Amino acid sequence: MTVLVVGSVALDSVETPFGRVDDALGGSATYFAASASHFTRVQLVGVIGADYPEEKLLELVSRGVDLSGLERAEGESFRWRGRYGHDLNSAESLETKLGVFSHFRPKIPAQFRTAKYVFLGNIDPRLQLDVLEQVESPKLVACDTMNFWIESRRDDVVKLLGRVDLITLNDSEARQLTEQVNLVKAARWIMERGPKTVVIKKGEHGAFMFHGDRVFFAPAYPLEAVFDPTGAGDSFAGGFVGYLASTDDLSEANLRRAVVFGSVMGSFVVEGFSIGRLLEVNKDDIAARLAEFHSLVAFDAEVP
Repeated sequence: MTVLVVGSVALDSVETPFGRVDDALGGSATYFAASASHFTRVQLVGVIGADYPEEKLLELVSRGVDLSGLERAEGESFRWRGRYGHDLNSAESLETKLGVFSHFRPKIPAQFRTAKYVFLGNIDPRLQLDVLEQVESPKLVACDTMNFWIESRRDDVVKLLGRVDLITLNDSEARQLTEQVNLVKAARWIMERGPKTVVIKKGEHGAFMFHGDRVFFAPAYPLEAVFDPTGAGDSFAGGFVGYLASTDDLSEANLRRAVVFGSVMGSFVVEGFSIGRLLEVNKDDIAARLAEFHSLVAFDAEVP
């Protein structure tokens, strides 16, 4: 099954304690596509400016990412510049230039509208809702959001909840949206408004999945070196939704497997800057890390 992703395609300049990179490929749709392309074909909808180095996207095309929905507009591309300290869980935004992204109105090509799996990247919830008017009977609609939209467009975010099957968000976003300190209560609040499944990401502390009355937890992979956490959440979503699309199985057991595949892909992307590490890994690398994830949580025990 093909996955449709709608989101940002940006150029990031990032500085961490381990190095820096300028004008590297970034954006929610870019990270998602690079991750999901390991499992299935991806259709991408976004916008870039006239200054965007399109040749840098050719490796995504070679991996089966269809960029025919990527709009080229006059003006500057979306750029973000940020810095991480030794606490890699939070970035200091130094500069954000929306450029052509500030006028982005997603136009879903006719050949993309029948996609059965749809991921709405972190964009204005009004645009996410507009995308849903352009697609035809998807089997799964998943979305992401962020603190900015929760604060400025909360009513639209809540409206979106009634139109999606699954939402991924981090713990602070979940608490802000629901005004619940406890994450279990926050997840229940969200599910009562529409989504059947809620994935709450906790960065280096793993991710919770709430589905019906069941809770599943996957740890984060313990890495010795984390170079750049930018895009980790979108890479998680790419692995999660990409795996679901490849198996076309939405059972609870498969959703649990998808969480682990998401965690696997998120663990790869932080090992380098931009999407570079995601473009290097292969199926054997993914299988090996999947086995390592299994060993993290597998145990036998009897009550003495």
